[in-house]
Amino acid sequence: MGREYQIKKRLDGPSKSGIDYAAELNEQQYAAVSSDPGASLVIAGAGSGKTRTLTYRVAYLLDQGVEARNILLLTFTNKASKEMTERVRELIPGDISDLWGGTFHSIGNRILRRHADELGFDRSFSILDRDDQKALLKPIIKGAAVDVKNKRFPKADLLLSIFSLVVNTQESLEDVLYYRYDYLQEWEDEIEKIYVGYVKKKLETNSMDFDDLLVLMLKLLKENEEIRELYQRKFRYVLVDEYQDTNMVQCEIVDLLVGKSKNLMVVGDDAQSIYSWRGADMENILKFHVRYPDAVTYKIETNYRSQPEILELSNAAISANTEQIAKKLTASREGGEMVPALLALSDPRAQADFVAQRVQELVDDGIEGEEIAVLYRAHYQSMEVQMEFTSRMIPFQITSGLRFFEQAHVKDVSSYIRFVVNRRDEISFKRMVLMLPSVGDASADKLWRAWLASDAARGEKLPQSFSATLLDFKVPAKARTYWEQMCYTLDELVVADGDESKYAAPADMIYSILEGVYEEYMKNAFDNYENRKQDIGQLQNYATQYVDVMEFLAQLSLMSNVDGDPSQQGSQKKKEEQKGVTLSSIHQAKGLEWKVVFLVWLADGMFPNGKVLETEDHKMLEEERRLFYVALTRAKDQLYLSYPMMNPRSYSGEVFQNPSRFLDDFPAELVEEWNVSDW
Repeated sequence: MGREYQIKKRLDGPSKSGIDYAAELNEQQYAAVSSDPGASLVIAGAGSGKTRTLTYRVAYLLDQGVEARNILLLTFTNKASKEMTERVRELIPGDISDLWGGTFHSIGNRILRRHADELGFDRSFSILDRDDQKALLKPIIKGAAVDVKNKRFPKADLLLSIFSLVVNTQESLEDVLYYRYDYLQEWEDEIEKIYVGYVKKKLETNSMDFDDLLVLMLKLLKENEEIRELYQRKFRYVLVDEYQDTNMVQCEIVDLLVGKSKNLMVVGDDAQSIYSWRGADMENILKFHVRYPDAVTYKIETNYRSQPEILELSNAAISANTEQIAKKLTASREGGEMVPALLALSDPRAQADFVAQRVQELVDDGIEGEEIAVLYRAHYQSMEVQMEFTSRMIPFQITSGLRFFEQAHVKDVSSYIRFVVNRRDEISFKRMVLMLPSVGDASADKLWRAWLASDAARGEKLPQSFSATLLDFKVPAKARTYWEQMCYTLDELVVADGDESKYAAPADMIYSILEGVYEEYMKNAFDNYENRKQDIGQLQNYATQYVDVMEFLAQLSLMSNVDGDPSQQGSQKKKEEQKGVTLSSIHQAKGLEWKVVFLVWLADGMFPNGKVLETEDHKMLEEERRLFYVALTRAKDQLYLSYPMMNPRSYSGEVFQNPSRFLDDFPAELVEEWNVSDW
């Protein structure tokens, strides 16, 4: 056995901070910050000062003589890492530059830069971004000689999303396809072949993608005992932020880095675990004591964000979940401003009218637009609010994605309608044909010139049949089947009116496009196909109010160019978009807070999500309820919960909507019902 030798602490290290920890922290925070070495699980409720607890823990360790280089602080975002490091610098007067702090990916990169040769890579390996990944994948797909004669093969973006799930969930490709992409199971052999080729190509080109920074770090630590022990000796204390969001790979990495010392502090909130769809495993936090039987649990339950009326509602809402670590948030603030409001509106337009009018009233009362948020389960549920805010000139920014009418799939569908209405619309024509397999810019240009030369393009009257002309055009063999379907779909966008033709109703046009060509395209082009299909459904609902297709297209153009002159879309536009009311999905809102929150579309099938209700999956329903809880706890002062009682549908008329079942999870007296009437 080797001789033990200890290096003494340098005298020029970080000096004592002078912090009175007991005075600056509440009792629960102080207990966690000053805890003894060993494993500890810190359950930090929403708004309870999680970041404060972590940063003071680092400062406390430094004050106890632990050197900065022996501390590892793992976060999920660069923003969180930067914020925590800056806060520690403010607390500690000495040099902490040796502190290892960063995201899992950045720490993975740092370790792999030192030891990549152990895995067959050079230390100068390249890190692939999404465009690099697609460029690397393109020749592999081509080399696989996939037969796409009768059916589209998944696009590179979708394949990469599938590969990422395989890595981050540690599930087999077969299981990922079966449980998440069942409509792609027929391609399993081809996808497997491409995946193997992709992994091989990355090694050949000395390149890693972002998932490799995790999975290869795990492989290194698992297979190389010497390197594993090197980092276990180095990191005497490991701290992990947002532990409920870790996946299996990240969880194993943490366990291997901690080693026998067990000096691990993980901080998180199981009630805010909402990312299972991207591989996060809540079991990591729920079963922490299985892996660390001697771990001490600390609960931080004093909330500094919300009024007690909002917290009481939040506590009651989440209590319906069975799989959770028991906790109850208490408010440090006094209450009395308002009880959360519950509103049943007649339809989506009435809901948007209410939100817009109430926002204007709040702004007139002195609340800044930046202190107000409209939250929703899915991005498409923001459409009516976007329209109403635009018409009333209420400034807003969207964090859940592009403005509704600027999204690629909305523009794809509208390109069919635009072309039929304006047969000289080159941009719309090329957008349509570029969605076909094996059609590139050169082919699209040839097809456009052929169309321009045809009588159908030059005639004043609307042709009864586009296919009569277009089917004679020469297209790549792989595109022929899809070209024919596109032609027949264009035919459906016009209807016979005696000896002439007229445009079909806008809603009928959208239905024909979706059913005829676009749904299949979406399935194989996008990893969030279901969400995009819901967007198109919402566009179809919107179109039902228009009979005149010209008016419909005019409104689309106005809504997608709300910033006016395109020549002014530069840095000034970006600055303006940072101001105003925030429109956000709840997933994007996690970690944020506002004085006033409007939570809309609280109807069964909308929230909780309809797919979850169809599967009757208990775990998925509980995650939906955690998402509801996250939304509630974003509000500081005022909270409005609303749902439309009726929802227009193009082919089945108006559909009655039941209130979200989550509204039954708390006593009725915790909300105040507002009876909203219009003129």
